[in-house]
Amino acid sequence: MQNSYSYYCNMACQYFPCHKGLEGEDFNCLFCYCPLYALGDSCGGDFSYLKNGIKDCSACLFPHRPENYEEIVRRFGEIAALAKKRE
Repeated sequence: MQNSYSYYCNMACQYFPCHKGLEGEDFNCLFCYCPLYALGDSCGGDFSYLKNGIKDCSACLFPHRPENYEEIVRRFGEIAALAKKRE
């Protein structure tokens, strides 16, 4: 695959595929834990909130679609801003 740094598929994972809707090599495991999760309701994915307030991303395939790599990397500045030390 061209740009192999932007894609990784781990079919040997005991949870593969962890989300329904993408099959086989179409599933990108690179962002197994979505970096956009921390952006809350502005992440852009298909999520909901559970009654206890926890964000539920089980219906979201955004970080697992290979074509979304560039968009996720583009948003790292927003994630870094969340971690920035405030005075």
